[in-house]
Amino acid sequence: MITRFAPSPTGPLHLGHAFSALTGFDRARAAGGTFLLRMEDIDRARSKPDWERLIVEDLHWLGLDWPTPVRRQSDHLDDFEAALARLADAGLVYPCSCTRGDIRAALSAPQEGAPMVGPDGILYPGTCRGRPMASRREGDALRLDMARAVEALPAGGLSFFESGPEQCGSHRVTAESLVEGTGDIVLERRQTGEVAYHLAVVVDDALQGVTEVVRGVDLFAATPVQVLLGTLLGHNIPQYHHHRLIRDERGRRLAKRDDARSLRTYRAEGLTPSDIRAKVGL
Repeated sequence: MITRFAPSPTGPLHLGHAFSALTGFDRARAAGGTFLLRMEDIDRARSKPDWERLIVEDLHWLGLDWPTPVRRQSDHLDDFEAALARLADAGLVYPCSCTRGDIRAALSAPQEGAPMVGPDGILYPGTCRGRPMASRREGDALRLDMARAVEALPAGGLSFFESGPEQCGSHRVTAESLVEGTGDIVLERRQTGEVAYHLAVVVDDALQGVTEVVRGVDLFAATPVQVLLGTLLGHNIPQYHHHRLIRDERGRRLAKRDDARSLRTYRAEGLTPSDIRAKVGL
């Protein structure tokens, strides 16, 4: 078993991060496997070396260890571009110049009805679908043509196995759910040219040989499109383990801005790693 914890170095770790990292580490250790740390620092405007150093410090304080060097997304942009090129060569990608305002305007027409919402928010209405890659202009995004992508799937469709307690079992992914429930997702962002999360995480997990993706249940809905991308790229599909979220007293999921529950704050207050395990129910 190979698991991984893949934080973005854009702020301090909180209790939710600790729970996810500890869960992945414990599952790998119990199976005699390997736990990896990866830095998802592709958001170059917000990612900071100081946050990365604090993340490493906090995880070591919790008692976690991992092979080095740590994979940083910013060091492997060529891997993502190669994956994009493969999808484009297969005719599955098109350029898109639409802004968020354009999308909202297109969906606000009375005949459109209520907009559909998928794992990335409001589903794209397909305004630029059909544009050839040769028409791409500077600043355009790249989107996956979902209808064409599902046509390229094996006859038996897609499935993945979930070992998490809430959704445990085999899950089938249908073409209909991808086209109507996910839509033409962004693979590379407008203006910045940064590869989107769905593609980056699929490429990273495949290149690192991850066999079980451990993460919060809030990302369960993103799993089908990631299984699709992995299949289109010829990757082995990992098993998934989506765990519960750690929430505050009001039932809200924790965020990096909630410094009162950051690990550095608890460390300064004199708590121990065992105290943190107890706080998250481990």
